[in-house]
Amino acid sequence: MVDLKGKPFYLNDEDILWIEKTIEGMTIEEKIGQLFINLFADFDPDYVKHIVETYHIGGARYMGAPSDKVYELTSNLQRYSKIPMLVAANCDSGGNGACSDGTLVATAAQVEATGSEEVAYNVGYVSGREATAIGCNWNFDPCADILFNWRNTIVNTRAYGNKPEPVIKYTTAYMKGLRQSNIASCVKHFPGDGTEERDQHLVLGVNELSCEEWDASFGKVYQNAIDEGVMSIMMGHIALPEYQKRLVPGIQYEEILPASLAPELIQDLLREQLGFNGLILTDASHMLGMTAAMRRKDYVPAAIAAGCDMFLFFNDHEEDFGFMLDGYKNGIITEERLHEALQRVLGLKAALKLHIKKEKGALIPSREGLKIIGCSEHQAMADEAADLGITLVKNTLDQLPIRPETHPRIKLYTLYGEMGGVLGATTASEKTIIEELERVGFEVTLNDGTTREKGKTLEYVKNWDAALVFADVQGYASENNVRIRWKCPMSNEILSPYLYVIRRGDFVLSALDILAWCN
Repeated sequence: MVDLKGKPFYLNDEDILWIEKTIEGMTIEEKIGQLFINLFADFDPDYVKHIVETYHIGGARYMGAPSDKVYELTSNLQRYSKIPMLVAANCDSGGNGACSDGTLVATAAQVEATGSEEVAYNVGYVSGREATAIGCNWNFDPCADILFNWRNTIVNTRAYGNKPEPVIKYTTAYMKGLRQSNIASCVKHFPGDGTEERDQHLVLGVNELSCEEWDASFGKVYQNAIDEGVMSIMMGHIALPEYQKRLVPGIQYEEILPASLAPELIQDLLREQLGFNGLILTDASHMLGMTAAMRRKDYVPAAIAAGCDMFLFFNDHEEDFGFMLDGYKNGIITEERLHEALQRVLGLKAALKLHIKKEKGALIPSREGLKIIGCSEHQAMADEAADLGITLVKNTLDQLPIRPETHPRIKLYTLYGEMGGVLGATTASEKTIIEELERVGFEVTLNDGTTREKGKTLEYVKNWDAALVFADVQGYASENNVRIRWKCPMSNEILSPYLYVIRRGDFVLSALDILAWCN
């Protein structure tokens, strides 16, 4: 039974009447369609119209694009949809998760480095403002994972800490900032990532904590989010074996499923034990952590039958829609389970007052609102976060700070990520570094890294007062290490920093001493 008057929906009788009348007036195909969230890479209006009208989708997400292009997409989604559409963004770090020209305020790791709840609030605040300006009404954030294992490939800089306390503190602040806009929140990835080194994109994830350890960590994080009124929770393709064995006595190893398909984790742990009443959705359904569990024809309806209310992404529209419809016709998805899922899907829409906005013709935001994308107010918040997040990792020989008065001549070496890689590394920051060093009075000579630098070490000491190695390398999910890719083989033989500290007062400030991660 869905409590639509309780947390997090807080609906009145009129809202609930709209939900029940809408469900009553749907065909079975329209009901099935509301369970799907489609991923749009093609923004062509005719294609968008075809998907919306043929498959009756309840929600949408999209691949990154400039704000004006996303605005056109979201406008068409609402224009063509009979029932108001949930349109989601993925704003881990700010408005840049909603559109390519949005404001990146701070990653979760950067937030923790600042030690500032205000920065976390600002990330949520900017995310909400910029996402709603382009027509989004749902944000798949904040990330509530805990980086217990620094080798974890998924959590990485998306975690607010390696203990539950900072994760609770900063996710709470983020949600308060997000709440300043009319947009639904979502915490992820239940039952919690960050303990292991596996990647759910490639294999089933396993949270190996004991029940007691989970209760004291992820359990606290999710209970706090629920108490704070989070509106939706994303189920990870992650198993929680110790809890599953407690909840299902006698369960066999081969029967343990990811949370996205496990009723004991959805219904018993999340709904009953933690008391979550909001909408539950799967993580992306193309990830092998889900696909390895069973055939797609089986797990598409099984996710809803297990207790998820929405299914994230089609593989093939016609086939997946047929799988879900057949699951209903074959009794895998019961009438009661389908009705509950629809109540929560429409309940989330009603909580955002989308049905009222549609009646008033106000569902599509004004194009004038695009002016706030990347605005000076938001950029000032990003600048503050950047300043507060600077962290000295290592200063073994007490060499800092350096000043133009004592070390005027700088030899600069730059390191970058994989050019043309997934994140499209560039050398754009090189110009900024040189300008900033020269602005405060340093004389800078850049080594472009294309040749090995050899020669007499004492001559080097005469020519330069300090050597600075600047690394601009961004990590990416599925990489559990980040390696320096030197432009020239063996060019890492710059000079030993310790040699010059011993011989004279000059030194080399190198990646051995300071490593600043800028994400």
